[in-house]
Formats: sequence, C-alpha cells, structure tokens
Amino acid sequence: MLRWIDRFANSSIGRKALMAVTGLLLIGFLLAHVAGNLTLYADQDGSAFNAYVESISALPILPLAEAGLALLFLVHIYLAVRTTLENRKARPVAYQATGTHGQKTLASTGMFVSGVVILGFLIKHLLDFRLRKAEFDEAPHESIVEAFQHMPTVAIYVVGCTALGFHLFHAIQSAAQTLGFNHPKYTPAILWFGRIFGIVLALLFASFPLVYMVKNGGTH
Repeated sequence: MLRWIDRFANSSIGRKALMAVTGLLLIGFLLAHVAGNLTLYADQDGSAFNAYVESISALPILPLAEAGLALLFLVHIYLAVRTTLENRKARPVAYQATGTHGQKTLASTGMFVSGVVILGFLIKHLLDFRLRKAEFDEAPHESIVEAFQHMPTVAIYVVGCTALGFHLFHAIQSAAQTLGFNHPKYTPAILWFGRIFGIVLALLFASFPLVYMVKNGGTH
C-alpha cells in the first residue's frame, strides 16, 4: 500500500491530482476566510469582527489547524514548482503563438506567475497580521484600520487579490479536468463557474483594503 502511494505521488498524474486536491482544499480555506472577513461590514465599530477573531483564537485546535494549513500551502507550492519545471524541461522551446493552442488563456499561461505574486502577497499578509498576532488579537479591528490607511499596503493587497482571481480562473477548470470531471457537456459550465468564482472572490478580498482606505481617508 505504501509503495503504491509512493509511486502515485511520484508520477506526473499523481502529482497533478495532489495539486488539484490541495488547491481545492485551499479554495475551501479562502471561502471560510472571506466569510469571516465579511463581519467587517456587519457594523461600524468592528465589534462583530472582533468577536469573530476572538472566537477563532479561542479554538483549542487552532495551532493544529494552522500547521495543517501551512503544510497544505507548502505541498501545493512544491507540486506547482515541480510540475512547471518538468513541463519546461519536456518542452524547452516555448510556443511562438499561444493563441492557437486549444483553450489557452492569459490565466492558464500565467498560472506560475500569478502563483508567485500570490506567494508574495501571502508573505506580506503574514507580516502584517500573523507575525504581529499579539497586537492583532488585542485590537483586531483597529489593526485592520491602521494597516489599510497606507496606500502602498492597499496597492499590494489589490494586486495580490487580482492575481488570485486570475489564478482561480484556470485552477478550477484544471482541477476538474485532472480529477476526471471534464466532459463536453459540463466543461463550458465549469469554465464559466471558474471565471465568475475567481472574479467574485477577488473582488470580495480586494474590497476590504479599498473600503477601509476610502472610509478612513488613508493616503500615505
């Protein structure tokens, strides 16, 4: 059994399947994360968001959940980098015209680039909030207000959210195809779902820094 798992994980198909599964799990996290962040809009003083953060921080399994999430990110990144390098090695000469190769789009050909941008954005996000956990937990809403008064921070968040939207455009369709859900009857619907989902999620995440910058008059 262990030998079969090892062969599967080290095969091209296995790595793509694992990347699809880890990607879908990360999408689940993103949905939960944006749902929690929407409490920022529940009231004016941020009490709903503060209560949400407090409830999350009080969970006894939080350290385990954070470790599992970090592992999920690392595995997904490793698989993405390895798959990209193998694809480039198998096709050392890039296509001269990408417009004639099936359903290639800006999102699909830029998956690696958007992934790198998302990784940079994630590091910035961790520096802003997770690595200042004690300060953030003491005053969550005030920390959000302070962070999004700075134009460079808001710009980074908007670029990161835009990259996330582009990444999701192709990721959902690719994951569905890898996991065997590709079908002429359903593929167009999956493609449109991926586009709409990516746009909506990117807009929701980008709305937080933009709204707070405008509401609090951040310009520096």
